[in-house]
Amino acid sequence: MTTPTAGAAVPTDPTPTKGLAIGKLGLWGSTVIGIASTAPLFSLAATLGYVIIAVGAQAPVAFILAFVPMLFTAFAYRELNNDVPDCGTVFTWAAKAFGPRTGWMAGWSIAVAGVLVMANLAEIASVYLLGLIGDGSLSDDRFIVTAFGCIIIAAMTWISLRGVEIGERMQQVLLAIQYLAMAAFVVGCLIGFFGGTAPDPTPVSLDWFNPFLADGTGMVQAILLALFIYWGWDTCLALTEETKDPRRTPGRAATLSTLVLLITYVGVTVVAMMYAGLGDTGTGLANEEHADDVFSALAGMAMGPLGWFLVIAVAISALSSSQTTILPTARGTFAMGVYKALPPRFAKVHAVSKTPTFSTTLIGVVAIVYYAGMSFVSTSVLADSVLSIGLAIAFFYGIASFACIWYFRRNLFDSWRNAFYRFVFPLLGGVFMVWAFVQSAIDMANPDYGYSQLAGVGSAFLIGIGSLVLGVVLMFVWALFPGSRDYFEKRSLNRDTEVLAPE
Repeated sequence: MTTPTAGAAVPTDPTPTKGLAIGKLGLWGSTVIGIASTAPLFSLAATLGYVIIAVGAQAPVAFILAFVPMLFTAFAYRELNNDVPDCGTVFTWAAKAFGPRTGWMAGWSIAVAGVLVMANLAEIASVYLLGLIGDGSLSDDRFIVTAFGCIIIAAMTWISLRGVEIGERMQQVLLAIQYLAMAAFVVGCLIGFFGGTAPDPTPVSLDWFNPFLADGTGMVQAILLALFIYWGWDTCLALTEETKDPRRTPGRAATLSTLVLLITYVGVTVVAMMYAGLGDTGTGLANEEHADDVFSALAGMAMGPLGWFLVIAVAISALSSSQTTILPTARGTFAMGVYKALPPRFAKVHAVSKTPTFSTTLIGVVAIVYYAGMSFVSTSVLADSVLSIGLAIAFFYGIASFACIWYFRRNLFDSWRNAFYRFVFPLLGGVFMVWAFVQSAIDMANPDYGYSQLAGVGSAFLIGIGSLVLGVVLMFVWALFPGSRDYFEKRSLNRDTEVLAPE
């Protein structure tokens, strides 16, 4: 038996990590979290009516067309993750491909989108759940709704702090409830259609899948609406370091998530159109009175006494997504702390749960403060801030697509596979995201867009662009501090930096 001599090197684990839990999620768990992050039932309930108003019978093909650029973007994510499996995702990839400032802004835009959508999800979950209590009057009390919404954010933040496995188990249950409710709704609609009890039975037509029959302007609006309800599948990439086989499983989960969402959105849309028709009165799907929640008007008719289950499931959908939204947002700022793009406290990890403590807590606190503040200052501005999220989403998805091309530029054409998955598909996805950003910004600038305006400009535009400008300001302020120099001078993160992630 021998003992180490004085001064001898002590053997260490050669696997670099950031301290996160390793190998906790498999393909199933990662896919569940990716799907749950999109809040599929709530997203469809809140979007379907507006898509049909914009494009009519061509709503199914609008969801298909919106899926294509998302799939292209998912390919870019997968290729980057295979080479750089890091929880910082677009922040890390953009910093490696384009430099520290682009990386910082990518990380900032992810954080902005997360905080803004959490406020909206908390509002929806609060209103729906309180509406089921007593005579429903609690959901009309602004103070009670806001207080309960803040409690929801705090509870979801606490669950996220407990560990990724606990969150995964909870998401499996909540997602199962959503899909069980959607399945019951679909069955009810089909029974009504074939049994002759549907309010406006409408046979399926191939025209529903022909985009050339739709008004051009309407199709653009519909695609932009449909595009962003796919957002969320990338959560499984942010959990890459906590996933088994991190170089392959998250990418597969992301692709699988988008495919499941496509089938869900198109399938439910077709069945709802068969049952309720496209009328603009009564239970017609083009009725503007029900556009913000088409299911509430149909649940009782299609599902009978089980209609309440669909209403609860919509609330659960928002509740579920509020928890999964915290995960990528917190891990993004956590990675920024690790690579010194933010102060060191952002890189703190809980010794037991292996989750980012400061980053997760801060995201929850900021979301609560923003939600409570906007609820009492102006609910119209709160609603417009949700509409503005599309700008941040298109911004970081576009950066990811172009980062894929530039990062792999030296071997783009080494094979046909590389040419398509690292150049053609990311390029198409990136160009589409640029178009979506510009077109959305133009639409949002219109004072008639959304719920409020300032100086003749839509509030959604001011919030969306303003939040990105604020990020630029904060980036340059942080760059003045000595602790940021390693990052901005490309010492802590550059193209050749070994990412702190497990194999």
